[in-house]
Amino acid sequence: MEQKTKTEILTSALEAREQEVLHYQINIDNYTLALAEIRKLPDAEQGELQPFADQLRGLLASEKLEQKKAKIMLEVVKQQLE
Repeated sequence: MEQKTKTEILTSALEAREQEVLHYQINIDNYTLALAEIRKLPDAEQGELQPFADQLRGLLASEKLEQKKAKIMLEVVKQQLE
């Protein structure tokens, strides 16, 4: 089995972190757009969907926080590849 070098491992980690940040962004965009769609609905429907909207807001906050963490780790990997 071939041993990977530190640079190869870090390069692979860089790609994985970039994908991770992108996935968080996709979720952030989806949750933001879903909340906007709910706000377009009549008041009665918005009321029915309030628990779902609350869930989306929680998920949105979580994804934003996790993306910030992933961006920090991405920068750390980039620094090691400089």
